[in-house]
Amino acid sequence: MHNLGLSVQRFGLFGQKGFGCFSYSHSHVDAVYHYIRNQEKHHQRISFREEYISMLEKFEVDYDERFIFEELK
Repeated sequence: MHNLGLSVQRFGLFGQKGFGCFSYSHSHVDAVYHYIRNQEKHHQRISFREEYISMLEKFEVDYDERFIFEELK
């Protein structure tokens, strides 16, 4: 992430109690990079929380709804 100009400070991860991470193969680097660059625009259509839950379901990751973060207001 650092090499792409993306940092922990940019994403505001300081002070968080947890995080989620998904890995992709090298062949998907360009698509992931463009996704990250356009997140703000993308999340005007779907919230990050909704997208995160859909990714958990897509990748068949078990999760407990109690531990999924709440939307920012």
